[in-house]
Amino acid sequence: MNEIYKTDALIAENIDAYLETHQHKTMLRFITCGSVDDGKSTLIGRLLYDSKMIFEDQLATLEADSRRVGTQGEAIDFALLVDGLAAEREQGITIDVAYRFFATEKRKFIVADTPGHEQYTRNMVTGASTADLAVILIDARKGVLTQTRRHSYLAHLLGIRHIVLAVNKMDLVGYDHAVFDAIVAEYRAFSESIGIAEFTPVPISGLAGDNITTRSDKTPWYDGPVLLEHLETVELDQSANQHKPFRMPVQWVNRPNLDFRGFSGTIAAGQVRPGDEIRVLPSGKTSRISRIVAYDGDLDLAVAGQAVTLCFEDEIDCSRGQVITAAKSPVEVADQFEASVIWMDEEEMVPGRAYWLKVGPQTVSATVAHPKYQVNVNTMEHLAAKTLDLNAIGVANITTDRDIPFTAYEESRDLGGFILIDKMTNRTVGAGLIHFALRRAQNIHWQATDIDRTHHANLKNQKPMVLWMTGLSGSGKSTIANIVEMKLARMNRHTFLLDGDNVRHGLNKDLGFTDADRVENIRRVGEVARLMTDAGLIVITAFISPFRSEREMVRGMMQPGEFMEVFIDTPLEEAERRDVKGLYAKARAGQLKNFTGIDSPYEPPEAPQIRIDTTRMTAEQAADLIIEKLIP
Repeated sequence: MNEIYKTDALIAENIDAYLETHQHKTMLRFITCGSVDDGKSTLIGRLLYDSKMIFEDQLATLEADSRRVGTQGEAIDFALLVDGLAAEREQGITIDVAYRFFATEKRKFIVADTPGHEQYTRNMVTGASTADLAVILIDARKGVLTQTRRHSYLAHLLGIRHIVLAVNKMDLVGYDHAVFDAIVAEYRAFSESIGIAEFTPVPISGLAGDNITTRSDKTPWYDGPVLLEHLETVELDQSANQHKPFRMPVQWVNRPNLDFRGFSGTIAAGQVRPGDEIRVLPSGKTSRISRIVAYDGDLDLAVAGQAVTLCFEDEIDCSRGQVITAAKSPVEVADQFEASVIWMDEEEMVPGRAYWLKVGPQTVSATVAHPKYQVNVNTMEHLAAKTLDLNAIGVANITTDRDIPFTAYEESRDLGGFILIDKMTNRTVGAGLIHFALRRAQNIHWQATDIDRTHHANLKNQKPMVLWMTGLSGSGKSTIANIVEMKLARMNRHTFLLDGDNVRHGLNKDLGFTDADRVENIRRVGEVARLMTDAGLIVITAFISPFRSEREMVRGMMQPGEFMEVFIDTPLEEAERRDVKGLYAKARAGQLKNFTGIDSPYEPPEAPQIRIDTTRMTAEQAADLIIEKLIP
C-alpha cells in the first residue's frame, strides 16, 4: 500500500512539474498564408499530427473522412483537420480563419490558417493582426503569384517582422534544387522592394512531411532548419512592450458599489505601479495610481499584456475608450490623421461618407477622404485612385468627429490599428493603420466667441431647426419648401432655404453626380446648415439626398432636437409622370448617367419625423402639416 502511495505521489509530482514547465513556455502566434491551394491547411494538419495533438477519436474520424473524399497516396488528408466548413471540404479550400493550438517541449503555438482566395483577403488580415510570424506558402509548381505578393505585403504592413517562405509540394517537382533557388530569388527581389529585410526559406512537402518536423533525406542540398525547429527557436522580443511608456485603453468602468471605482483594461504597453503619476486622454486630467487590482488581489507592479483594474487617488473623469498613459509621455490626440486603408467590402469605399471607426474599445464617427494613392501589390507602384474597391490597399486622410488618443501603428497595434464599420449594415468594411496626425489637426483650434448660438436664437425669438426634405427628383420638395418658407416669413420667423439645384451653381459647382460626389454635396450642405442654426435660423433644405447614411451624418452635425427629416413620399412612376425638367426621359434614354431612381439607388427614410404622401395631399396641405409639427 505504501508503494502505491509513493507511486501516486511521484506521478502527481511529475504532473505538477510538467504543468509548471508548460505554463512558463513562450507563446508564438503565427499564420499560414499564400495563394489558393498552396497547402496551408495540409501543413497545419501535419504539424498537429506530428506534435501528437490529435486524439484517437479525432484520428479515426479523420481517416474515415480521408477515405470518403478519396485521398490519393496517403491514408490521411491532413487539411481536413483544419477545414471545418462543409463548403471548404467540398471545394478543398479554406474560407474562414481557423485557429488551432498545439505545443512542443520548447514552445506553445496558436496558428491561424487563413484563406488564399482573393475575395477572402479580409479574413487573412484578421488572422495577421495578432500574429508574430507569417509562413508564406508557395506551390513549387507555380512560383510567386499575385496573392503571394499581396499576403506578403499585408503581413509586412501589419507589423509581422518574422517571415518564413515555405516552398511547398517539392515532391511534385522532384525535389529540384534549381526550382527552389529560382523561387527564393524571385521572392527575395520582391520582398526587398516592400521592406522585408530577411526571411527564412524552407523546402517542404506538407503531404509527405519533408522538412516539417524532421529533416528529409530527399533534400540533401538543404542545410537550413526544418520548419518546426525554426518555429521553436525564432527569437521573439515579447517583453519589448514592457519597456515602452505606459498605455492602457479603458474597456470598462468598474463600479460594483459606492466604495469602489476603478478602470479596467489590458495594458497595451509599459508598466505601472501604485504612486505613478498618470494622465487620462483626451481630457488631459492627471492623477496618481492608488491601487492595482487583479483577479487574485492587489499588485505592486503590472506590465504590458496584463488585464487589471486601476484606481486613482483623485476623482477625475475617465470612461470607456479613453486611454490612461504615463503623465510625462502621453500619446497623441487628434481628429485628423493619415492612414493605410485595406478595403474589405464588396461595395467600394465612398469618400466623404461617415463610417464608424473603432480603435481599441473606442468607437467614433469618421470620414475617409479621396485616397492619396492605391498600392499595386505586384509592382508596389502608387496608383491614382478615386476610391478603393474590394481588397484594395491605399493611403488616405481620415477625419473623426472628435479628438481621439492614438499612436502610430508601428509603435502599437492596439492604439494604432482600427476597423471601419458601415453605419447602416454594421458590416466591417475596412481596416486601417494610422501613420501620423495631420499638422492641421494640431494647428487649427475652435475659436471661442462671446456671442454664442443661444444669443442668436434669443434675438430671433425662435428655436433653430433644420427641416431636411428628401425624396425623388420631381417629388415636389422644392415646391413644398418654398411654400413653407413663405408661411414662416408671414409668422415673422427667420429662415433660409437651401435648394439642391441652387447650391450646385456656386458652393458645389465642382461636384458631379457619382455616389462620392453626392456624399460630398450633402456633407457641405450639412456644414452650411449647421452654421446657419448657430446663427439662430430655421433652415429649410430640398435635396434628393439619396443615402440614409448621409442624412444621418447631417443629423449628427446638429444639436439634439434640431434636425427634422421630412420624407416627400412620391412613387417613382408618379415622379416620372410629372418629369417637369425632362430628366427621367433623358435617364431612360441613357443620356443622363447616375440618375436617382433609374440607375442610382434611393434609400427612403425608415423613420422620418414627417411623411408627406403627395398623391393624397396638395403642396399647400403638406406645408401646413410641416409647420404644425414645427410650431405646435
